[in-house]
Amino acid sequence: MGLLFLFGVTLAAGLFFILLDLLRLPYLSTAKAMLNTTRSEKKAARGLEAYLMTWAVKLARLIRMDEYRRHQLKNVLKATGMNMEPEVYQAYALVKSGVILLLAIPAGFIFPLLVPVVVFLGVMVYFKETKKADEKLSAKRASVEKELPRFVANIEQELKASRDVLAIIENYKKNAGEAFASELTMLAADMRSSSYEAALTRFEARLNSPMLSDVVRGLIGVLRGDDSTVYFQMLAHDFKQLELQKLKGEAQKIPPKIRVFSFLMLMCFLFTYLAIIAYEIIKSLGGMF
Repeated sequence: MGLLFLFGVTLAAGLFFILLDLLRLPYLSTAKAMLNTTRSEKKAARGLEAYLMTWAVKLARLIRMDEYRRHQLKNVLKATGMNMEPEVYQAYALVKSGVILLLAIPAGFIFPLLVPVVVFLGVMVYFKETKKADEKLSAKRASVEKELPRFVANIEQELKASRDVLAIIENYKKNAGEAFASELTMLAADMRSSSYEAALTRFEARLNSPMLSDVVRGLIGVLRGDDSTVYFQMLAHDFKQLELQKLKGEAQKIPPKIRVFSFLMLMCFLFTYLAIIAYEIIKSLGGMF
C-alpha cells in the first residue's frame, strides 16, 4: 500500500509538471510578480491567487465585451488602482468561481447534500468578484467626497490671493487624506503633461462623482478667466449643508444601538431595587416571628 501511494503521488506530480509545460504556464514566482503589479495594496499575492491569475490571463483571450462595457469597466479598474484589462478581470472572477464549482464533483461522491451548497458558494463568489471593483470605487468616492467641503473652502480662500489652479492643488495635497492625496497627485502630474482642462476632465471622469463635477466645473471656470469666488462661496455653503445632513444620518443610526444597552441597564436597576425590597420584606417578616 505504501508503494502504491508513493507511485500515485509521483505520477500525479509528474503529470502536473508535464501539463504546466504543455500549457506554457509561468513559474509561481513569476505569476506572483505579475499579480502584485495589478494591485495598489502592499499586501503580497498568495500562491493560489497567482495560479488563478495565470489561468485568468489564458481565459481572457476568449472573452468578448462590447465597447461601452469595456470602456466603462476599464475606467473603474483604473480609478481603483487595479492595473488589469477588463477581460482579465472578468476571467479572474470566472476562474475563481469555477474552481469552487469543481469541488462539487468530489462532494457528490462523498456527501451529495453538499453539492447545492458548493454551487451556491461558487455563484456568490462570482458575483462578489465582479462587484469588487465597483465596491472599491464606491469606498474611494465616499472618502474623496468627505474631503471636498474642506477642499472647496480652501479654494475659496486661495482665490483671494492667487488664481494658479495647479498651485492650489499642490498646496492642498500636503494636508489631504490618503485617497484624495493620491488622486490629486495624479491630477497634478496630468496637468503638467497636458492641458489643464483636459486633466481636470479626466480627473472628474475617474471618480464619476456629482460633487466632484461641481468642483471641476468651478476650477475650469477659473482657468477660463471667470470670477469664481462667489461660485465657490455658494458651493462651500452647499457642501457644508450636505456634510451636516450626512452627519445627522450617521447620528440617527446610533440610538437603536444605544437603546439595547439602555434597556439592559434599566433591567439591572430594577433587579437591584427588587432585591433590596425583597431583602427588607424578608428581614421584617423574620423579626415578627
